[in-house]
Amino acid sequence: MKTPSSNTVHLSTVQADIDHLRFHRPHEHLATTFGNDLFALKAEAFARFFGTPRFLGAQTAIVMAWIGANVAGLVHFDAYPFILLNLAFSLQAAYAAPLILLAQTRQAARDNAHAEADAKHREALAVANEQRQAMAAQTSAQLLVLLEQNTRLTELTKELTERIEMLTVEVHAQVLKGV
Repeated sequence: MKTPSSNTVHLSTVQADIDHLRFHRPHEHLATTFGNDLFALKAEAFARFFGTPRFLGAQTAIVMAWIGANVAGLVHFDAYPFILLNLAFSLQAAYAAPLILLAQTRQAARDNAHAEADAKHREALAVANEQRQAMAAQTSAQLLVLLEQNTRLTELTKELTERIEMLTVEVHAQVLKGV
């Protein structure tokens, strides 16, 4: 059961994730080169699967079983030069190359959009930093003016205190003369 505080934390995390991608939103309208239909998504997923250890291991096992079964004489559908196996590899290569290019093209389009969004984000950060520096310079200038005013007031207070002390001494001397 979630407590109200855990919901708040979860919502703030989700909000932070959403805010993190705010500079990528202007690029959401970009259609990838081959679109976002089911075929393009499945083709890209399949092309990405070609480079996985699972695919390479499965393909190696199939080829070893194919050759082993034909050499051992368990089956006789593809004799020694393994022409059918070569045909299968050629067919696989004929489909793999365009699918891999498709995946690379789609990834390049995504990378380009993310790079553009990141550049805009860096520009926004630079502008914000310049504004903060300008505000800091303005605040420093105002503080210097206030410091100068404070210094003048302190000097004036010292002068007035000295004059009051002199006047007090004079008044005191006049009072003592009159007595």
